[in-house]
Amino acid sequence: MIFYIILILLLLALMVAAAIYSIVQKDLLYAVIATGVISLVLSVLYLILQAPDVALTEAAIGVALTTIIFIITIRNTVRYEDDEKNRQKISKSNKK
Repeated sequence: MIFYIILILLLLALMVAAAIYSIVQKDLLYAVIATGVISLVLSVLYLILQAPDVALTEAAIGVALTTIIFIITIRNTVRYEDDEKNRQKISKSNKK
């Protein structure tokens, strides 16, 4: 019994740490991966709490589908830093 309480507290601490990391992270890809970790830990918590159907749904939707959609979206967009560098290069070449 005490083992489950300690395990749940450790998983909750991991969830909070991943949530804080995803908030303060400047790189969107790492933030999305951190939110995937939150969903993964949450699905393990559901499994420990004897809700396997909810755990499976959370793993399928939260971990897999949502994370993949966010990663594809990030890959198809232009980073703000890269866009600024390209604008500076174009403006320098137009001045010449």
